[in-house]
Amino acid sequence: MNLRSILELDARLSSQMRVAEKPGFLRSLAIFFAHSGDSWFWIAALILAWFFSNSEWRHWETVEFFGIGGLAAVVLVVKFLVGRKRPEGEWGGIYRNTDPNSFPSGHAARAFLIAVVGTALAPTWLALALWVWAPLVALSRVAMGVHYLSDVLAGAVLGIVVALLGLQFYPSLVDWFASLTGFLFW
Repeated sequence: MNLRSILELDARLSSQMRVAEKPGFLRSLAIFFAHSGDSWFWIAALILAWFFSNSEWRHWETVEFFGIGGLAAVVLVVKFLVGRKRPEGEWGGIYRNTDPNSFPSGHAARAFLIAVVGTALAPTWLALALWVWAPLVALSRVAMGVHYLSDVLAGAVLGIVVALLGLQFYPSLVDWFASLTGFLFW
């Protein structure tokens, strides 16, 4: 099987999952999950929560915040290098206009990074909820026609890898940042 036939299979499977043009409950649910992984939402929510949290939650919120930022840089570099165009469609104009490239899915990467960091630093109930949520975000991006299935699979793997690497280094990075700025997040 060559790359062209794999990409054709990917496009065909992705098209079969699509609900963007089909009104109804499934489309509404897909829209909700597709937007729930938006970076602006997570950045704003983490900053707001940080001001009202105790030190245990601030720890998690800070690591998630910087993890999302670092992951965004990695995703943008890969998208620029690969340059795969998004599937044709009407829904998701903001994504299509601000980022015409689809591989890998930043939403899928972000959702899985959040789930991995949640597993390491958040209460068990939250980690479990995030592991249910992350694949729903990824699949909803395909269902709404802004990504191919391979985009979200690659995004999920990338998010998991970046999270695991980040968790290996975050204590020393936090110490370095605190010594540099004199500011401790928790």
